[in-house]
Amino acid sequence: MTDTPLLSASYSRYAARAYAARPGLAEQVASLAAEPLARERIVARLDALCAQAGGGSGAPLTDDQLKKALRQLRVEVICAVMERDLGRMADVGEVTGTMTDLAEVAIQRALAVVSADLETLFGEPRGPNGERLTLGVVGMGKLGGRELNVSSDIDLIFVYEDDGETTGGERSPIATQDFFTRVGKRLIGALSDVTADGFVFRVDMRLRPNGDSGPLVCSLGMLEEYFYVQGREWERYAWIKGRIVSEEESESALRLVSQLEALVKPFVYRRYLDFGVIGAIRSLHAQIRQEAQRRARMRPDKADDIKLGRGGIREIEFSAQVFQLIRGGQDAGFRVRPTLAVLGYAAARGLIAPEVCTDLTRAYNFLRELEHRLQYRDDAQTHAMPVDPAERAALAGVMGSSDYAALMETLNAYRDTVERQFDQIFADKLNGENGRAEDSAAAWVWSSVLAEDGADDELLERLNELGIDDAAPLLVRLRGLWRSSRYAGLPEKSRERFDTVAQRALEAARTLEPRARRGDTLARMFDLLDSVGRRGAYLALLTEYPDALSRVLKVLGASRWAAGYLIRHPQLLDELLDDEAIATPFDWPEFSRQLRARLAAAADVEQQMDLLRHAHQAEVFRILLNDLAGRLSVEHMSDRLSELADAVLDVTIETVWQQFSKRHCDVPRFAAIAYGKLGGKELGYASDLDLIFLYDDQDERASEIYAMFARRLISWLTTATGAGTLFDVDLRLRPNGESGLLVTDLDAFRRYQLREGDAANTAWVWEHQALTRARFSAGDAAIGQAFEAIRVQVLTTPRDAAPLAKEIVEMRQRVGDGHPNRTELFDLKHDRGGMVDIEFLVQYWVLLHAAQDAELIRNTGNIALLREVSRFGLMSEEEADTIGSAYRLYRKLQHQLRLDGMEVARVEPERVEGERHAVLALWKRVFG
Repeated sequence: MTDTPLLSASYSRYAARAYAARPGLAEQVASLAAEPLARERIVARLDALCAQAGGGSGAPLTDDQLKKALRQLRVEVICAVMERDLGRMADVGEVTGTMTDLAEVAIQRALAVVSADLETLFGEPRGPNGERLTLGVVGMGKLGGRELNVSSDIDLIFVYEDDGETTGGERSPIATQDFFTRVGKRLIGALSDVTADGFVFRVDMRLRPNGDSGPLVCSLGMLEEYFYVQGREWERYAWIKGRIVSEEESESALRLVSQLEALVKPFVYRRYLDFGVIGAIRSLHAQIRQEAQRRARMRPDKADDIKLGRGGIREIEFSAQVFQLIRGGQDAGFRVRPTLAVLGYAAARGLIAPEVCTDLTRAYNFLRELEHRLQYRDDAQTHAMPVDPAERAALAGVMGSSDYAALMETLNAYRDTVERQFDQIFADKLNGENGRAEDSAAAWVWSSVLAEDGADDELLERLNELGIDDAAPLLVRLRGLWRSSRYAGLPEKSRERFDTVAQRALEAARTLEPRARRGDTLARMFDLLDSVGRRGAYLALLTEYPDALSRVLKVLGASRWAAGYLIRHPQLLDELLDDEAIATPFDWPEFSRQLRARLAAAADVEQQMDLLRHAHQAEVFRILLNDLAGRLSVEHMSDRLSELADAVLDVTIETVWQQFSKRHCDVPRFAAIAYGKLGGKELGYASDLDLIFLYDDQDERASEIYAMFARRLISWLTTATGAGTLFDVDLRLRPNGESGLLVTDLDAFRRYQLREGDAANTAWVWEHQALTRARFSAGDAAIGQAFEAIRVQVLTTPRDAAPLAKEIVEMRQRVGDGHPNRTELFDLKHDRGGMVDIEFLVQYWVLLHAAQDAELIRNTGNIALLREVSRFGLMSEEEADTIGSAYRLYRKLQHQLRLDGMEVARVEPERVEGERHAVLALWKRVFG
C-alpha cells in the first residue's frame, strides 16, 4: 500500500477488495491517479499488461491472456478514476471521458487480437471486388456519446461493408458474415466473460436490427433495408449517439465510417418537420412521461432513482435530444452527441434561455457525480439512492454534504429545476390532442417499458389498475410479443395500428367479464394480434371499427376454443361487422346454392378447396356467435352444425366428382352415411365426422371407380391448405372396420348388416348399436332411402333380451376400459353414470323393442327417445324426465368445457351427484 491512504480504499468496498487481492495495485493506482488518464496513458498501460500476460515472448496473445490483461487494466483505470474523482481532481467530463477511452481501447485491442487469430485460420475477409473488409463496432448510448459511467454496460452493434468471402488460411474460405460473426462472438467474450479477474464491460447487443432475434452482425445493405422498411422511431433516437468506436485509420475502416454515416444521417435527421416527425415527438414524449410515472410509483426501496425518476438524468438527456430529432435535419449544429453540447447549441440558437442551459448543466453534472459515487461503492450499475442509514451517511460524506438530509435538499432542488424545464420544453404544443390519452395506464403498459428489465412490479401494478388481478402470465405474453422479431419487423403503418389496437384492448380490460378471466382474454387478444400483425387489412379493421374490437374481446373471453378458432382463421373478423348476417336464420339450401356458384367460378382446385374451408368456417363462426350470445341451446347448436356438415359434404361430393377424371356418369351413385355425433345430430365444434360410403352402380368398374373417388373425397375433406382443414373423418365404422373396403356396395352392406351369407362376415351387436344413430347425410338420396330401409330392417329384427343385454353390458365394459379416468373428477361421457350409460340404455331399448314401437326407429336424439321409451311403458315419465335432464346437463357441461379448450370433459363429482346416481340406478334396474 502507499504511505497515504487511498480515498477509494476507504469509500469503495469494490476498490478495497481489489487492493487486498492484488499486491502492488494500490501503488499502480496512485501512480495513474497523479494526473488525468489520457488515452495515451491507457494504451501504454495496456501494452505493458499484455506483455506481462504473454510472458514477454512477443507471440500473439491467447484469448485467456487477452482477457487477463483487459481485466487488470479495467481495475486499474476504474480505481484511478475513482481516486481522482473522490479527491476532487477530476470533473464529470474527465470521468466519463476516461471510461469511454477505456471502453474504446479495450474494444480496439480485443478486436485486433481476435481478428488476427481468425484471419490466420480463414484468411482476410474480402468484398465482391477483392477489397479488404473490416468489422465496424458501433457504440450506442453513453458509449457513443462519450458519456460512459463508471459501472455502465456498453451497447454495441456490429456492421461490415458488404458480403463476400475470406481468402482462406489454415482452413477453407468462409462467407464474410460467418467470419465477422465469429469475430463478434469472441469480441463479446473478451469483454464480458466473467473470469477470476472479473470482467471488462457487460455487452448489450439488443439495439441491433431485430434485436436478439436478428443476426449478430449485419452488412450495410441489410442495415439500410432495415432502416427504410422496419426502422422504428425509437431507433432514430437511439442512433443519434451511434458512432464507430473500433479503429478508424485503415482504408477499409474509413470507407465503413463514411458509408455508415451516409446511411444513418437521413434515417435519424429528417429534412423537414413533417407530420411524421411531429408524431415521433409525441410518441417520444409519451414514453418519457410513462417512464417517469412508472418510477414515481415504484416500491419505497426502489423509488428514489436519480436516472429515471422525475427530474433525473434521463429527463435532461431527452430535453437535449428532442431538439436533435426536430431540428437536426436542417441544422447540422445539432448533430453532436454529448448531452451538454446539445444544450449549449440550443441556447446559442435561442431555443432555450442561457440561464436554463446553465441550470440544466449544473443539475446534469451534480446528478452524474452522484451517480458515480453510488456506483463506486460496489461497482454496481445502480441509480437508486440508499436506504440504509450507514450507506446514506457515507454517500453524504463523499458528496461534500454535512449529512444525508442536506444532500437530499440539494438533490431535490436540482430535480425541481430539471422537472420544471423538462415540462416547459415538452409543452402541450408538442403533445397536441393526444396528450391525455398517452398518460393512460394502457398506453403506459404497451410501450417501451416492456423492453426494460426490472420493470415487472410497476407493470403488474398498472395491469392491476386496468382490472386484471392475476396479471403475471399476461405480462409474460406482452413482453414476449414486444421483443419479438415479428412485431419488430412490422411496417411503420402496421405497427402504429397494432399499437393502437393493443392499447384499446388493454383499456377495455375493465369492462370484460368475468373479471377472473380478463388476463386470459387479453392474452388471447394479443395472440390474435400476433397472428394478424402482417395482414394490414385486419389491423385496419380493428382500428377503424371499435365495435368489431369489442366483439372480438367478447368472443375471446367467452371461449378458449372460439379464441383458437378465430386466431387460426382471422378472416372471420369480417363476420363481426355484419349484424344482419349474424342474426339471419340459417338457410342451408341457399348456402349450398351460393357455395356452388363460387366454386364454379374458381380458377383451380386449390382455390376451390380454400373456398370450401372459408365458407364452412364462416358458418361455424356464425353459429358460434349465436351460441355465445345465448340464442342457441346446446341441442340447436348441434343441429345447426350437423346441418352445415351435411350441406358442405353434399357440395363437396358434387365438386370432387366434377374434377374426377375417372367419372363415368354425370352424377355419382354414391352417398355418405353419418354415424356417431353427426348421425345423431349432436355434432360439436371440434367433432370429427364418423362416415361410411355406399355406392349403388352396376358398372363393371364401379368398385374401382368409387374407391378412387372416395380417396379423393377424403383428401379434399382432410387436407390442410392455407385456409386450414375442412373436417377430420373417421371411417372405422364401415363394414369390417379398418380391414374393410373404403366404399361398400349397397347390396353387400345389406347382406353384412342382416347376417346374410358368410357368418364370419356379419355385423356385431355393437354395429347395430351404431345404426341406432346413423342416417343419410349427403350424396345420392335414393341410396339414402335404401340405407334407411336397411336400417329399419336391422333395428326391427326380433332379439332375445338376455343375450342382447349381455352383449350391451360387455361392450360397455370394453368402452370403459378403453377410457380410464385416473383423476378424482367425473368424466361426463365415459365414467359410470355418465353419457355413455344413457346412450347404451337407449340403444338397448331400441334394438329390443323397435319391432313393436316404430317411433323408436326414428333418429330423434336420446332425450326424445327416452320420452318414447316411457310412453312404451319401459320406464316412468318422471324417470324419463330425470334421465333426459341428466343427459341434457351432461351435454351442456361438456359443451362449456369443450368451448373452454378441455379435450376431456370432467367435473367435480358433487356437481352431478344426483344425476349420476339416477343413471346408475336405472342401469342396475335394466341390466341387474
